[in-house]
Amino acid sequence: MGDGLQADWVAAQAPPSTPATPSSQSALRCCGPGLAVAVAGAWLGWWVHRRVDSVSPHVVAVVVGVLIANTGIVGPLLRPGLRLAAKRVLRAGIVLVGVRLSLHDVLDLGPSALVSVVAVVAATFFGTQWLGRRLGLGHGMSMLVATGYSICGASAIAAAEPFSDAAEEEVAYSVALVTLCGSLAIVVLPSLGRWFGLDAETFGAWVGASVHDVGQVVAAASTRDSVAMSTAVVVKLTRVAMLAPLLAFVALSARQRAARGEGRAPDADAKRPPLLPLFVVLFLGAVVLRTVGAVPDGWLDGIKTLETLLLGAGLVGLGAAVDLRRLRALGGRPLVLGLVSWALVAGVSLLAVSLSF
Repeated sequence: MGDGLQADWVAAQAPPSTPATPSSQSALRCCGPGLAVAVAGAWLGWWVHRRVDSVSPHVVAVVVGVLIANTGIVGPLLRPGLRLAAKRVLRAGIVLVGVRLSLHDVLDLGPSALVSVVAVVAATFFGTQWLGRRLGLGHGMSMLVATGYSICGASAIAAAEPFSDAAEEEVAYSVALVTLCGSLAIVVLPSLGRWFGLDAETFGAWVGASVHDVGQVVAAASTRDSVAMSTAVVVKLTRVAMLAPLLAFVALSARQRAARGEGRAPDADAKRPPLLPLFVVLFLGAVVLRTVGAVPDGWLDGIKTLETLLLGAGLVGLGAAVDLRRLRALGGRPLVLGLVSWALVAGVSLLAVSLSF
């Protein structure tokens, strides 16, 4: 529990000029109700996903948060715990994503395939931001959508959020966009793969390189065979491995923007954001543990469930900060950005895997 929990308690309860050093027990009483609601929403998302594979647990979690925020349920009792979930709990879930990634699987792809994955990530990330600027959207939202589409959907958006100047509504909209397009890909990509005459390996690589969420990748690739499935998962996890260097770049860009007086500093207590945040370091550590065999295969299902619950709890917290009236004010331009960016990543990845597999 310690200093991090106490810090969130202080931020939520104490006026700026009043020093406060609450005990861990007091901090738990303050944050406990909101955390309990976040965990309950995460469990609901996991439960729904177990029964309907096509429904993302992350979407359910965000919807739960938005509903409780816009029906007057969120108040002083729940707000501190929900805020804690949206920050620290969410980042803990991101760390666990690294446990599923082994560098051996990445290296087995070969140099040309690795270059293709890097090219897809770079083209999607920079292309989506360029599209966002052309549509007149803010830097923060354009960057979040670009990160989510190029790496791993909601998890990547949550990881990049501290380095953006996006409002809570823009974060929620970004999550909704990657989820919408990833869900559409489950239906669209198998049909296009058959139409293009792609073999199982190439189709699997295309799915892994273009679909956002790991669960959506599995759902789309499973329409073919085991070869497509295994190739899709390895390519997808290779994209996940790009999260750390991409976040380092995003953090450096945020630092430079803050130095120029553009946007806002990602952390209210630090004008210069860290070049490599602690949770990214821990993410890399989790990858190393998996690579050296310190994490037994038998643990992976349990870790995946815990990851889903932690990410879900964090997304409930994010959703609980959303005001639907402000979300409607964003208009249709973000939707245009999402759909065009989806077409971009699908087209670039198809070209890349056709040349590499």
